[in-house]
Amino acid sequence: MKFKVSVPNQGFIPKVKCSVGPLSWPRGCASTGLICGLLVCYSTSEPVHAECAHSEDNKEDPSVTFSHGKKVYTDYSITGIPGDGRCLFRSVAHGACLRSGKPAPNERLQRELADDLRARVADEFVKRREETEWFIEGDFDTYISQMRKSQVWGGEPELFMASHVLQMPITVFMHDKDSGGLIIIAEYGQEYGTENPIKVLYHGFGHYDALQIPGKKGAASRL
Repeated sequence: MKFKVSVPNQGFIPKVKCSVGPLSWPRGCASTGLICGLLVCYSTSEPVHAECAHSEDNKEDPSVTFSHGKKVYTDYSITGIPGDGRCLFRSVAHGACLRSGKPAPNERLQRELADDLRARVADEFVKRREETEWFIEGDFDTYISQMRKSQVWGGEPELFMASHVLQMPITVFMHDKDSGGLIIIAEYGQEYGTENPIKVLYHGFGHYDALQIPGKKGAASRL
């Protein structure tokens, strides 16, 4: 199933491209998506590393295949992220380091960067209140106050804000059962470019991991 969801123009919010469903973001649904989409972010998993490199014939790029006209990525590596409520922020911060050419952060540094990113994302919400308050369900100040807590997980709104804080594009991938590879399900911050975005893997049951796909190096991170 393929479709596109365009968020109503509210000044800064870009179009979100989606390829699996259902995914929509009508007025006032930020908290609903936050809770329903990320109920099991608290897992007890430790960081792990996994790789996949079984590609089909493709003369242009052997790491990318196509299924029904859509790119399927089969050459990638996954860096497992602890399920401590910070998985989205950890994954994005980890990807920002790699994109800027820095070494992969260890668990302690990754946590510090995640908490710093969370605080800056919350500040960005406040800075852009007139542009963002319309899609926050409930009281805006309460939402931001909760989001500043380290155990509260993030979702689509926070990915949007993280792309603005870092001034980098962020692409979300998900496993595709039919092809056995990964497909792109959402893209944020493309106004900052489309080359080598920060990549995260969403597992569909509320957890994000850091993702690496071979490609060119990007710009410097603002972390």
